[in-house]
Amino acid sequence: MNDRQLSNNNYHLPTTNIAAILHDRAVSSPLVPAIIDTYKSSSRITSFAELELAASRACTLLRRSGLQPGDAVLVFYPMSAELYGIMLALFRLGLVAMFLDPGAGRKHIERCCNLHPPQAFIGSPKAHLLRLVSPALRRIPIKFAIGFPVPGAISLHSGRHLPLDPEIVRCNADTPALLTFTSGSTGQPKAALRTHGFLIAQYRALAQTLQPTPETIELTALPIFVLANLASGMTTLIPRGDLRFPSAIVPSPIIAQIQTHKPNRILASPAFLERLAEYCLKHRITLPSIEKIYSGGAAVMPGSIAQWQHISPQAEFIVVYGSTEAEPIAHISDRDIKHEDIVATLNGRGLLVGKPVFAIQLKIMYQQWGKPINSYSRAEFATACLPPESTGEIVVSGNHVLPSYLHGHGNEETKFNVDGTPWHRTGDAGYLDLQGRLWLLGRCQACIEDEYGILYPFAVEAVVQYYPGIRRAAVVSHQGQRILVIELNNRQAQINLTSLQQSLANYHIQAIKIFKKIPVDKRHNSKIDYPALHKLLQVSRSTD
Repeated sequence: MNDRQLSNNNYHLPTTNIAAILHDRAVSSPLVPAIIDTYKSSSRITSFAELELAASRACTLLRRSGLQPGDAVLVFYPMSAELYGIMLALFRLGLVAMFLDPGAGRKHIERCCNLHPPQAFIGSPKAHLLRLVSPALRRIPIKFAIGFPVPGAISLHSGRHLPLDPEIVRCNADTPALLTFTSGSTGQPKAALRTHGFLIAQYRALAQTLQPTPETIELTALPIFVLANLASGMTTLIPRGDLRFPSAIVPSPIIAQIQTHKPNRILASPAFLERLAEYCLKHRITLPSIEKIYSGGAAVMPGSIAQWQHISPQAEFIVVYGSTEAEPIAHISDRDIKHEDIVATLNGRGLLVGKPVFAIQLKIMYQQWGKPINSYSRAEFATACLPPESTGEIVVSGNHVLPSYLHGHGNEETKFNVDGTPWHRTGDAGYLDLQGRLWLLGRCQACIEDEYGILYPFAVEAVVQYYPGIRRAAVVSHQGQRILVIELNNRQAQINLTSLQQSLANYHIQAIKIFKKIPVDKRHNSKIDYPALHKLLQVSRSTD
């Protein structure tokens, strides 16, 4: 595709369709690599022009299939050039890109598809096998396959010879664009519906925070951030491997990618970075091309930052705090973390995640997690908010903060209004210091309240993870006792439990248990899954 084709006057460029921003990049930087991924065991480079061409032809096929603006399209496909070509096509047509975790099980698929029935399904041949066991997938009217032909599905490759569809559908800020699902605490999925206006606001907030630079390369393991990279003209290097399980990723092919393509930046979850760091340290590998490392999706412990200071000593390590509903919220560079901040962490003051981003309002409310909040007047809200150095519940508001879940499922526990302005309850506990920096103390629901007072998870967990040989730690109240559970780096690690317990005397830890694996969340493999841990403790007690 040449510049003349990309600049065709038939293109409509409404500022509220996220696809228009991505189209502009294809016009201004057609030959710049947009995505570097792996295809048939070899590296493949897709330029911005090639990505635009693929999206435009996919638009023709999707439109001819009868899909209309507003229809949801369920996509089961791994991070790749194909995935983002499909997403661009869906955005251009005003369709809703719908994603859920197929690994969450058949019931989860059924619930999600019942909550918002998709009109089309796009997936790999392997994904189409799920139709054999999922009535919800079989009910979807239109089906497309990527790669090998699949019975009952239209081959997406059949659109390769179709004419281009130049139109970008006009949208307003409230037009739905992206629908993702998380597992609710009751088992009912919560659907996060992002509009075109939301995605544009999120892109601007991410651009201000992450400062993407055109024509630089970033190794990115978090799918939503690739959209911001594409909008910024930055090349995304997609890691080679199964990104569904960051803590089990095989490091060697990814290190080879880094050594070949020499990315300037890495953006990934703590578990993913930990796997790479362990491999590099074991094999004495340094990565001199890396200038910046961004990590988010879960708590980033100081030890993780220290590991990368040996692997890429020239690199700046930036911790990004956010959530599905609000990304980003705050950030801090390791160069801004002072000695006294580390001392504060070791004294149980929590994890420093920096100042809130400019695009967000952040307040600390007195903790009332688990109790619904309907609405406040401004005066009532001001009374409910706490001053600096006071620990409470972190709440946020802004254009890139999800104002509601689909159909309101999940709103009662996480949303409230202040004079009509929507606010989101993150579910995290923390405080703002006198410099306006945010410190995290863990999940509100994991807070321990007993005869000794209030104990926040990170007050202990962040301290314990400084100990050599300890990979992960979790503190819980189980059957009336404060119990510390630790996971070792390896079976050979030697830990003096008596000494460890004595060092934590101020926290009244009554027992320490060593588990082979502490359960973590399925998405990032980094956050402690406290309900699952309680079940393990129950089983452990019954077998003692």
